[in-house]
Amino acid sequence: MLYYLFRFLEQYNIPGSHLWSYISFRALLALILSLMISAWFGERFIKWMKRRKIFETERDPAIDPFGVEKKGVPTMGGIIIIVSLLIPVLLLGRMRNIYLILMVITTLWLGFLGFMDDYIKIFKGNKAGLKGKYKIVGQVSIGFIVGMVLYLSPDVVMRENIGVTNQRQVSQTEVVKHETEAHKSLQTTIPFTKHHNLSYSEVMSFVGKHKVAAGWILFVLITILVVTAVSNGANLNDGMDGMCAGNSAVIGVALGVLAYVSSHIGYASYFDIMYIPHSEELVIFLCAFVGAMVGFLWYNAFPAQVFMGDTGSLTIGGIIGVCAVIIHKELLLPILCGIFFVESLSVIIQTQWFKHKKKKGQRVRVFRATPIHDNFRKLDSQLDKTSVYLLPGWPRRPFHESKITIRFWIVTIILAALTIITLKIR
Repeated sequence: MLYYLFRFLEQYNIPGSHLWSYISFRALLALILSLMISAWFGERFIKWMKRRKIFETERDPAIDPFGVEKKGVPTMGGIIIIVSLLIPVLLLGRMRNIYLILMVITTLWLGFLGFMDDYIKIFKGNKAGLKGKYKIVGQVSIGFIVGMVLYLSPDVVMRENIGVTNQRQVSQTEVVKHETEAHKSLQTTIPFTKHHNLSYSEVMSFVGKHKVAAGWILFVLITILVVTAVSNGANLNDGMDGMCAGNSAVIGVALGVLAYVSSHIGYASYFDIMYIPHSEELVIFLCAFVGAMVGFLWYNAFPAQVFMGDTGSLTIGGIIGVCAVIIHKELLLPILCGIFFVESLSVIIQTQWFKHKKKKGQRVRVFRATPIHDNFRKLDSQLDKTSVYLLPGWPRRPFHESKITIRFWIVTIILAALTIITLKIR
């Protein structure tokens, strides 16, 4: 809203109004504003939840080798994140931008889904929360909606990067140029290859003349898979104080860099990636996202004064997934969101291996506990004595959750740097 107001005032040469046309100005302002709102609103939200005794009841000292008390801590802190994210976006963003609209819809959709899960856990006394099938339906639905909008909207276009041999120099060199006209494209960024391009239509070339239609179907399916997988991965990562918020803040910074270079034709040429017009508004959203994460950490860092709950974790994962799809960087997510990927993979391995061995009358587990972050704080005395563990001595001793959290942050920082570096490795 403020963007349109100051652009209107610019016509009358109001001093300072021209600043609102700069992405860098609005993005940094969004970051500061979201951080301030998160800190201010977070304190009042926590007090309000405590007065009404709306607490997280599942965690207690018995599950922690260091006996950390986790009872009486309010949950649903994802509401803090959503409020402090959306207010700066609505104030500073160009709300007619299709990409920004998709991000706001994703935030509200998955925020509501997570809220219903937390509501059932707290107010209905059902620790299982919302049934898994309803969560999956909600995640698949928003993935389908995003995929179809990106397919059908005339505003969603790109200019593909192409290599042109420069014949004028003594030694022939290849320079990167972009097509003069923006158009619908099924290209996506893939690391370690020349020009970084992979076309979904070429992947589906075995269907012949229908490869373009098949490519769009594949694109929508991948969008659904990405949104669902990253959302669930973030949900699993939310198991220690500050863990998910810190990792997500780092991922948000990396996505902000990728969104900025994708929206700037000069940087897009330098990094040899496709140029996506009007995607610069995602930088506003991602800066607000990072500010909301850092502001939430003010209260969520160890020892946590509030938990984000599924209201926050499902929303965070969905935001990351949809943003990556919009800027055509979804194939970089296994690197960037490596922590989320490993958390999900550890749960899958543990459950499937246990089921497989149980059919043979054996109780065999791979890890001491899953998701994988719990493996590092599990005491020998807490292990199931009736089960056999394939990795009983890993780790050799339990770690405090604050140490585990910070080490996971460090790993995510390394993965974020590697993700950006892949743009130059080809």
